[in-house]
Amino acid sequence: MNIVLLCMGKTQEPYLREGILEYEKRLIRYVGYKRLELPDLKNTSSLSCDQIKEKEGLLLLKNVKDSDHLVLFDEKGSTFTSKQMSYQIEQHMQKGTRNLVFAIGGAFGFSLPVRQRADAIWSLSSLTFPHQLVRLLCIEQLYRCLTIIKGEAYHHQ
Repeated sequence: MNIVLLCMGKTQEPYLREGILEYEKRLIRYVGYKRLELPDLKNTSSLSCDQIKEKEGLLLLKNVKDSDHLVLFDEKGSTFTSKQMSYQIEQHMQKGTRNLVFAIGGAFGFSLPVRQRADAIWSLSSLTFPHQLVRLLCIEQLYRCLTIIKGEAYHHQ
């Protein structure tokens, strides 16, 4: 199985990039993995939040194949414990999901067409985080889930 992390915009802060790279190094020992950072939109000052979401949504959907299983990370999604999330991922491994795509939207979230295309919407927390920080949290959680699946000692109960 391959995991794809699809993100709107580049990770700007060096401390976040460093953490992301550390967990990506760990993650690739378990599954095929790639991070795809889509370019930030240009000239958005005259656009409404909804218009920005629509434009970002079109860009995001261009990078998702029909065969991909798309999971959006959104504060209003289903919440799981780390063990429950690892079970969800393990189910995809067992049923042969080829590409499990996790999407992190821009600052204003996802457009309706992206939400309609999604196979699932998960939440890392009911708290609101900056979307660049969510990348690090997401990658760490994916790594944690894979260590749980493998029965390794990283996760403590």
